[in-house]
Amino acid sequence: MLPRACRVWSTWPAIFRRPPLPPGLSTSPSPKAFPGPGRALSPGLRQASNLVTSVLKPAFKAPAPPAKRVPKGPRTKQPSRSNLPSQSQDADMMQCMAFATADQYNLPTLAVDLTRHGFREVDFPRDASNVLVISSDMSAKADDASLIFFFREGSVVFWNAEDKSLKKVLRILERHESQAYEVALVHWENEEINYTYGEGNTKLERGNFILSKNLEGPDLVLQKFAFSNALCLSVKLAIWEVSLDDFVESIQSIPEALKSRARVKLSSADVMQKIGQLFTLRHCINLSSDLLLTPDFYWDRENLEKIYDKTCQFLSINRRVKVVNEKLEHCTQLTDLMRSHLSDKHSLRLEWMIVILITIEVLFEVVRMIW
Repeated sequence: MLPRACRVWSTWPAIFRRPPLPPGLSTSPSPKAFPGPGRALSPGLRQASNLVTSVLKPAFKAPAPPAKRVPKGPRTKQPSRSNLPSQSQDADMMQCMAFATADQYNLPTLAVDLTRHGFREVDFPRDASNVLVISSDMSAKADDASLIFFFREGSVVFWNAEDKSLKKVLRILERHESQAYEVALVHWENEEINYTYGEGNTKLERGNFILSKNLEGPDLVLQKFAFSNALCLSVKLAIWEVSLDDFVESIQSIPEALKSRARVKLSSADVMQKIGQLFTLRHCINLSSDLLLTPDFYWDRENLEKIYDKTCQFLSINRRVKVVNEKLEHCTQLTDLMRSHLSDKHSLRLEWMIVILITIEVLFEVVRMIW
């Protein structure tokens, strides 16, 4: 009689049983089936190996490198191509460039230093005490003299300046700056506008400054100053916009954390630091600058005020200030919410400490009464 296991196997359906091997083959591995390093694979094994490799390859793809962060576009004015002049007109034009390099300049020491290096100071009305005007013999084009306007708020505007002269002035300026900005940021957030001379009154046309040919001497310097004043505000506002964007990026995780009921990793000192940064920006934009009101210098100079207002409108300064203030208001609400949240947590912690102390005191009294 067969053992039980053999009887079970003999009654098992044929589909689940292993088919018998052909004659001459065994279940033990042969040395020929798995050749060593020096032996070649048989055609059948080589084909099977290629098939397995082709199947497994897609599963082991190398991870793609992280995408490079695309820098944000500059906040300064970028005129559309339809408004740009033709190449023949552009070749005849001169260039006006504006930079914001620091929070503030020391104009008296800067004037002395520039004079020592061969630059000349230009006389200017006394009611514009926050401006230093410098002339230079190194002009990019011979059609106009080179002028440089330094504003105490940390901005500089070059008119028809040669590249070599521009770099030299920026190097000298570094010694008289307070809270200098990053060099990459200074050259990214700049203004470049072409200008030329034409018939009629001075105007802003198709993104270019057209100065009157009839102007000369102090009147010409004043009109260049009106254009420069608006450019100075634009580049300065661009720097503050970058600072605000960096601030928004530093707190953008807070709303998501509150939404998902996660713990917000901010201490009271961190929140107060954020509030201080916000109020510093608000003070710079709304109180210590001329972004909201026309400067007093233009009250009795209507022609210059028109040039200044027209340039500010072209550079979208009022709209940009409105957007910045709306962002500041939203950030202020968020920081106030965090401050009240931390205050509530602190109050709750104090209440629990009081409850625990009272409980401990009651336990001591109970123990004393029992003993």
